[in-house]
Order: sequence, then C-alpha cells, then structure tokens
Amino acid sequence: MNVLVVKDYEAMSRKGADIISALLTLNGKAVLGLATGSTPVGMYKELVKRNKEGVISFKDVTTVNLDEYYPISPENNQSYRYFMNQNLFNDIDIDKTRTHVLNGLSSDPDKECKDYEDMIESLGGIDLQVLGIGRNGHIGFNEPGDFLYPMTHKTSLTESTIEANSRFFASIDDVPRYSLTMGIGTILNARKIIVLASGKDKKEAVKKMLSNTIDTKCPATLLSLHKDVTVIVTEDCI
Repeated sequence: MNVLVVKDYEAMSRKGADIISALLTLNGKAVLGLATGSTPVGMYKELVKRNKEGVISFKDVTTVNLDEYYPISPENNQSYRYFMNQNLFNDIDIDKTRTHVLNGLSSDPDKECKDYEDMIESLGGIDLQVLGIGRNGHIGFNEPGDFLYPMTHKTSLTESTIEANSRFFASIDDVPRYSLTMGIGTILNARKIIVLASGKDKKEAVKKMLSNTIDTKCPATLLSLHKDVTVIVTEDCI
C-alpha cells in the first residue's frame, strides 16, 4: 500500500480529489466506485468546485456506489442515493442515469445484488474505488466476522456500526439493521483503490489495516492483496 500522511481533513480531501481529477483527465469515461459517510464529503465538495471551474468534467463518467441501507427508500434523507445526490450528483455535470446505487426497496435483494454484479461487469469493471474505513475495520458494509462474502450481498449491520451511524438518524431505532453491499472480491476487482481516513477514532483500524496481516475480523486488511491501493490519512490517524 502507498500511504500518504497529510496534515488534516482538508488536505486529505484535496489529495483524494487530486487522484480522481488525474484519472478523469486521462479517461473522461472512467467508472468510479463511490463511498458515503462523513469522510468523503470534503473530497466531493472539492470535486464539485473543480467541475464548476471547468477543470474536470463528469459528462461521460459512470458511478457505482459501494452500498445502501436495507430497507430504505431512495427518497429517505438518510439513504445513500439521497446522500450522493445532495453531496455530489446534483452539483456536477453528470448524467444521473449513469449513477448507480443499490435499490434499498428491492423486493428481491438477492436478485438486486446479482444484477448489480452483472451491471459492474457490463461496464468493464471499476477504474477507481473510493473507500472509507469503519472504526471496526469494515469497508463498505463488510463487517468483521469469521468469513467474508466475495460478491455483492445483503448483510446484517453490527451493533457498533448501527451505533456509529445513529448520529445521522432521529434515533438509533430508526437505523436500518441490514444493508446491500459490494463484497470484498468486488472491491478488490477495482483497478485502483483509494482509502480515506481521518480522526483519532480511526487510528486503531488504520493500524490494523497497515499491519501486513490478513484478518477477517478487520476486513480492511484484505486490501493488502491489491496491487494499487493509496491510503490517505491525517496525522492524528496514524
């Protein structure tokens, strides 16, 4: 892994935007794998700024998101579709029909996950996947466990993840108990991966991720199997 230690959240956001901007300059038809949560918001704001300034364009870009709560409506202001619209898609020159987020209201979640895998394959795979890292080492909603799923699947959320995400909901009881998420294999199939990490609360997870060991109790450790991973961390996280 290539580890870049930067001063603070703003520097992390700019560096992530630099990497994505460089890709779009080389390949205006890139397929981007995107993440949600508070960590990438600053990077998305920087990408919006550069798009409005004419530095980069998303006109021919396709996006696929890591995950979505289940069950949840895309109109729910806590859904990841809503998040992406508010934090990126509404403010850039992207064709929204080319922005893909798992359907949190699917009546057949297993088929939804299979169709999502097929869709990614039909696009030729993901050129660059953006990841955050959970305090327990999860990536996407691949939670710590005795085993991990390789492909997109429905999964239960751990209590620690439900607690961490409850700050976005009116109460912890409103947090969905399941999600649909890309699997570890889906993530590792991306041609390039960037991991964003900021804050003291992520320090232990980052330490494990960079330990050169593989442990399903810390899913992020499996990123060491990939040949092109850039980890961008703030000084207080390392």
